[in-house]
Amino acid sequence: MSSPTHSTVWDVAVVGAGPAGATAALVAAENGCSVLLLEREAIPRYKTCGGGLVGASLAALPEDADVRICDEVSRVTLSMHGRRERTMPSRPPLAKMVFRSEFDAALVERAGRSGVTVRDKCLVKGVEGGADGVSLRLGNGEVLHARTVVGADGSASRVARFVGVRCRQVDLALEIEVPVDTPTSRRWAGRALLEWGPFPGSFGWVFPKGDISTVGVVGSRGRPDETREYMRDFVERQGFSGIEPLHDTGHLTRCRYADSPFARDRAIVAGDAAGLADPWLREGISFAMRSGELAGRSAVAIAGSDARSDAEAAEREYAHAAERELAAEMYASEKLAAIYFARPALVHAALVGVPFVWRRVDDYLTGRKTIPQIVNYPGVRPALSALAALS
Repeated sequence: MSSPTHSTVWDVAVVGAGPAGATAALVAAENGCSVLLLEREAIPRYKTCGGGLVGASLAALPEDADVRICDEVSRVTLSMHGRRERTMPSRPPLAKMVFRSEFDAALVERAGRSGVTVRDKCLVKGVEGGADGVSLRLGNGEVLHARTVVGADGSASRVARFVGVRCRQVDLALEIEVPVDTPTSRRWAGRALLEWGPFPGSFGWVFPKGDISTVGVVGSRGRPDETREYMRDFVERQGFSGIEPLHDTGHLTRCRYADSPFARDRAIVAGDAAGLADPWLREGISFAMRSGELAGRSAVAIAGSDARSDAEAAEREYAHAAERELAAEMYASEKLAAIYFARPALVHAALVGVPFVWRRVDDYLTGRKTIPQIVNYPGVRPALSALAALS
């Protein structure tokens, strides 16, 4: 494939330099494509995110990516809005903690070593598809051309708007990163907190990162005042009030409709742009990296397609793969989320009081099993049916 000059068409343009975009760019470049990776902010940039790498994320990491791990979580404290706390063990470590600014920059640097051209501080304002490629209109008026585009530009994606992605579940996450003293750092080392919140679907978290803790809550976008009040209460109860935060931000998380498209006219979407995330725990990094790998491979096929029918066939194959490997996991998690939203106290009691239940959740978080495998595990399906009946 081509090695572009200023006037030539890129094989693949990737919009968004998060885990989905950097992974897609790396895969496409390693398969011989000329790749341009665009990011609206200066790299490294802050991203509202807990920064926990669960098993599926760790499995998707390039082996030689220079990722700094700040802590390894081997215990998680589960709480029912500050009550009935219990700390549960994990085997192996449940998650490895990173700062998203460092993590994303490491993935971008790894992509760059494989030949990806990176342009940051570069806002994409418009997308236009065609029979032979896609045009991107930038904030400075420049127009770029590529044989295919991967949209990995987050939950407010312009590429997703072009493709026609629609999202069913939209939630508001609020988060602070705060510096902590040595006693506090030691108290949280190796341990995370997940607290089921005061209204349906809400929960809070504390994630340890050495001398910094990430503290946040999530709730339905339709309940912003309640979510903000929960955040204030949660921060105070966990002992982080009165500390000047290093970052204090909010972010919308989205989960797609089952019939929402993944591609259109040589443009495909991945990660948050595709509405791929866990509907229950709102974990998104693993979905981003896995969909980024699928998107990178499909982008290679689309870029190499001269006939429109061949490009459309490659788009359909990407949609089928994303549906089979990722969306199916979301739909299985929706069953768990529906029970949690309706009966959080019941879910909490099962997690802390029934070892079998916690082991299955731990299997998912540590990457030993997928959610569909857990939902179909012997004994789990009838238990879920019974819980659903109660809720």
